[in-house]
Amino acid sequence: MEDFESLRVFVCVASELSVTGAARLLGKSPSNVTTRLQKLEASIGAELLVRTGKSLALSAAGEVFLEYAERILSLRDESLHVVSGGQSPGTLRIGSMEATAASRLPELLAAFHQSFPEHRVKLSTSPSIRLLDDVRAGKLDGAFLAFPPSFIDSPLSEKLDVLGLAFCDAWEESLILLHPDTGIDNPGLEDVSVRTLAAFPPGCTYRSMAESCLQIPEHKEWVIQESPSYHVMVALACTGRCATVLPESVYRKMLPPDNLQCIPLGRVTTKLAWRKDYATPVFEDFRATLTNSMGG
Repeated sequence: MEDFESLRVFVCVASELSVTGAARLLGKSPSNVTTRLQKLEASIGAELLVRTGKSLALSAAGEVFLEYAERILSLRDESLHVVSGGQSPGTLRIGSMEATAASRLPELLAAFHQSFPEHRVKLSTSPSIRLLDDVRAGKLDGAFLAFPPSFIDSPLSEKLDVLGLAFCDAWEESLILLHPDTGIDNPGLEDVSVRTLAAFPPGCTYRSMAESCLQIPEHKEWVIQESPSYHVMVALACTGRCATVLPESVYRKMLPPDNLQCIPLGRVTTKLAWRKDYATPVFEDFRATLTNSMGG
């Protein structure tokens, strides 16, 4: 138990990059946190944190060890949860695309909390490709992601069976290309005059679809401006110099201005992915909540 506590202290300090901040969150004294870190570093024979004055940073060894520490703590909690038959509170590690987190998850997670208030939820967001890798690696219990239609309809989809993952459909999204108003009623892709696309970094399914529909790889005049959020992307479109792509469900929640137009790009299914045969009580409770929210 003492070793687990030291790992918990290290993970908290690595997150805060501050002994004082971690001590406050953990309800410990800074000296106690420092002592635990020093003993942990001595026991593994490596410096985990680089100390420069009052600043802290993870060392190369610390970055590697952090991933293992998080997995060990997660497996400990999972083992207690499973052995107790769900009587011990569980932690759900769920991943999601930004769009799904913004438009779909608030209602779902509220329903999950109402039905199972004892469970904890850790939510992280990433592009679909990274989410897929994190589920396979066991960093996430499950993730909401999407594949472009070209992937689903191609022989590449057969490789999904090799990944050792299971999928179920969650929501269907209407994808739109948002661009400056051209003054044309019902514009098509040929009416898009800008040549800059604001989008998430590579690995985003929606970006991939926009690039395909606009034939961006074949036209060198197009520029991709990578953005950190949909709010930034929509703001860039409002400047009159960018187009962007997002689900209509997200766009409608933003109270968009009048100087933008929408062009439909098609429909995409958001799926919940998880490792085959992965069935902890907390994850089964979450899947049941998702099923109920979709009307069975």
